Amino acid sequence: MSVSSATERLVAQPSQSAAVPPFAWGGWTDARRRTLEALTARLLDGAPFAAERTAQVSQRVAQRIGTLAPHQQRQLGQALDLYGSRLVGWVVCGAFTSFDEAEADRQGRWLDAWAESPVPALRTAFQAFRRLVLGTHYTEAAVARAIGHAGPLHERAPNVAWEGPLDAATAEGDDGPVARGDRTEKPPVRSAALTPSGVVREDAVTGDMQRTADVVVIGTGAGGAVAAARLAEAGLEVVMLEDGRWFEATDFTEDEDSLAEQLYADGALRATDDLALQLLQGRAVGGSTTVNWMIMLRTPEFVLDEWVREHGLVDYSAAALAPVFARVEQAVHARAVPEDAHSANNRVLLDGARALGWRVRGATINAKGCVRCGFCGVGCRYEARQGTLVTYVPRALASGAVLYTNAYVRHLEVRERDAGSTTPPVKRVHAMVRNAHTGAVHALTIDTPLVIVAAGAVGTPTVLQRSGLGNAIVGQYLRLHPTTATLGVFEQDIVGSAGIPLSAVCDEHLHWQGSPYGFWLECPPFLPGLSAVALPGWGPAHASCMTQFRQLSSIIALTRDGAERTVSSGRVTVRRDGGVSIRYALTDADAARVRASIEAAARVQLAAGAREVRTLHTTPLVLRREADLTRVRSAPIASNRVSLFSAHVNGTCRMGTNPRTSATSPDGGLHGQRGIHVCDGSLLPTALGVNPQATIMALATVIADHLAARFGPSVSSRGTLA
Repeated sequence: MSVSSATERLVAQPSQSAAVPPFAWGGWTDARRRTLEALTARLLDGAPFAAERTAQVSQRVAQRIGTLAPHQQRQLGQALDLYGSRLVGWVVCGAFTSFDEAEADRQGRWLDAWAESPVPALRTAFQAFRRLVLGTHYTEAAVARAIGHAGPLHERAPNVAWEGPLDAATAEGDDGPVARGDRTEKPPVRSAALTPSGVVREDAVTGDMQRTADVVVIGTGAGGAVAAARLAEAGLEVVMLEDGRWFEATDFTEDEDSLAEQLYADGALRATDDLALQLLQGRAVGGSTTVNWMIMLRTPEFVLDEWVREHGLVDYSAAALAPVFARVEQAVHARAVPEDAHSANNRVLLDGARALGWRVRGATINAKGCVRCGFCGVGCRYEARQGTLVTYVPRALASGAVLYTNAYVRHLEVRERDAGSTTPPVKRVHAMVRNAHTGAVHALTIDTPLVIVAAGAVGTPTVLQRSGLGNAIVGQYLRLHPTTATLGVFEQDIVGSAGIPLSAVCDEHLHWQGSPYGFWLECPPFLPGLSAVALPGWGPAHASCMTQFRQLSSIIALTRDGAERTVSSGRVTVRRDGGVSIRYALTDADAARVRASIEAAARVQLAAGAREVRTLHTTPLVLRREADLTRVRSAPIASNRVSLFSAHVNGTCRMGTNPRTSATSPDGGLHGQRGIHVCDGSLLPTALGVNPQATIMALATVIADHLAARFGPSVSSRGTLA
């Protein structure tokens, strides 16, 4: 990891606390403190309430640094030391001065020089503090209100037409995903629910524990929860282990500030090693299905044909999976979004694409009684989102499964049976249960003949590598659907923070230049912290853009990566110091698609009436007419020269019949190891070209049905094969 690598792990949606202890990081020196305060003041120059909150933001940075691993804390300190070096100041701005000593204009030249530096580590150091400071500042309630954000819906009545329930039912017995009723009142406040039977919260574990089970499922997201429910319903004794916590509906306070850190992996700071791509993965019961944007898209038939043809996955043809998709869609109440329910932001995508003659359609989402609050990315207070938290996990619990929360699996131990045995060897799962309130950590050890690893495309290869299990393909072929965005400025209110975030999709370019590897366009939620991080720039220029918050439209452009199918453009590995390395680099072919996707998104917004469109390049392109769009084709795509992120982290244990090119067999079984199966997005042999939630649930259904039929009648309640 480079000097500034850990720095940008502070990017994303940092939380702000009124009770932040002053500079709660042991690595602070007076020089570092002064440097960070000076950086904060310069980056926030011109922002609302900037002067009043500079000290708070600096303190929050210190608090976040204090939660990181010791080596990361050291690297962050070294990054600050670069800003504090007079010698660096001489090189950057021609004066023998540290950043905090420099005059305002020299500080500005320093930031601009690092933003566009040919040295990747310096670009990373600039972006790290820029995104952290701006994201922290704009999630504060008073600041968010100052730019026009209305705040949590459960505290007020809807204030735009695309927020809250629809006015009235269009037909008796309407079974759509959106609530219909009185829009003049705020949604009812839910009373706290009791934790379901079978959930063992971390504070209930008071000492080391040992037990057995027929099946241990690691992870409760789209793969793990589906597998757990099916196997429990087949009569097996199932134990689920979840690294995150259990959230009641009332825990989802619609506070972007505090919830992002709790609900996302690595406290919403997960990123590639060079921090060029921010990775958004859920870390709570329900995994990413608790924080995603609800869209349900079936795997395209041409992708499944590729899987059959190139990876031998004959059981995953379009014909074979069609009834499986139907079963999943029924289980999660997947329904088409009504035409009158789209937000203004999604209308930009629909209207702009239609004006261009491009293929675009309303989406299907897994929701029931959605009140269009816009806070999907930080959990659903109304239990409208039908993620696994409210569907498959309760099904598993109702069939006798047990769920341990805040249970982190370090490794698996395989206890071999006698030679010639026909039953799988017993696995010992080594987990640690952490009590967030007391800081206590207790060991949880489970013996089982069958392990389902569903910890996600970062967590799953990490567990397997730490256990010394799997072949050389484990961790390889990381696919991310690299995503960027364009920001359209309109005369009228768009208010991208309100309404169903993602209710339309344009897949006109999913086949691009004759290749099945292309890109597609969608809309994201656009809360204040997210928008502050996404908008390029700093200081007065950035603040001026943020004043247009209500008039900004955001379209995300997602690329189906892996066009060079034999190339592993990304990998996940365990470092020698125990940390996790995530490396990823766009191939030339994929970079060309990213550029084309930016141009297409901008074209849609202009066609929908935007007066200008801005890209997310460090120095943003400002596009006002069709002729401007060609500038995108030569714009840089290199690391930290354009903002990229991914919520689709897949492919690191891909399925296939050939162990030389795959990590798992078609039933998810780890090559060369009986009784260990993978059941999450890491199975995907290629990128999908669509959002993966429905695909992962379908694959998990097929694999779980196979395992239930194979092991169900022969597994005893003592966790050993009969």
